[in-house]
Amino acid sequence: MADAFDVLPDVALDPGTPLGAAFAACDVRRFRDAARFVGALPYGRNGDRADFGLVLRERRGTCSTKHALLAALAEEHGAPVDLALGIYLMDEANTPGVGPTLAEAGLDAVPEAHCYLVAGGARLDLTWPGRAGAPPPVVWEEPLRPEGIGAYKVGRHRAFVATWSAERGLDADVVWAAREACIVALSTPAA
Repeated sequence: MADAFDVLPDVALDPGTPLGAAFAACDVRRFRDAARFVGALPYGRNGDRADFGLVLRERRGTCSTKHALLAALAEEHGAPVDLALGIYLMDEANTPGVGPTLAEAGLDAVPEAHCYLVAGGARLDLTWPGRAGAPPPVVWEEPLRPEGIGAYKVGRHRAFVATWSAERGLDADVVWAAREACIVALSTPAA
């Protein structure tokens, strides 16, 4: 069986570049190894959702910060890896742990903005430790610059939630609040 990381280029990192040096300080010298390292970090929001550099300092990250860091590292090293922003319908089946929160809000699913890598025509999601693979099926997608993971991503996500909610006769603020509660539930270790 092929390793999910095989879709990524196996390029050496230059410790003379800013991100190459940051990974070298973690004893990581190749791009695929950087992806494995980042993918193994726990899921959790960083102190600043737009600062992907915090992933290495805080030793955690979200789909946005983890993948933006790796996309920026790829760009710094001329590796053909892109960052994508997709929206999928988050439910208990594709995102274990959100079911009780969704049920409490009276929803089966909510639109979730999700970042992942695209390399060699394949999508790779490294959000969750030990679960590298394809992201959930998306209903909408666009390329994203690493710097776009903050306000731009949130704006696109909120606009999608507003349209999706209106089409279903739902209050977009209620849907957004349920989505936020799901993220909190995912970030909280099980007791």
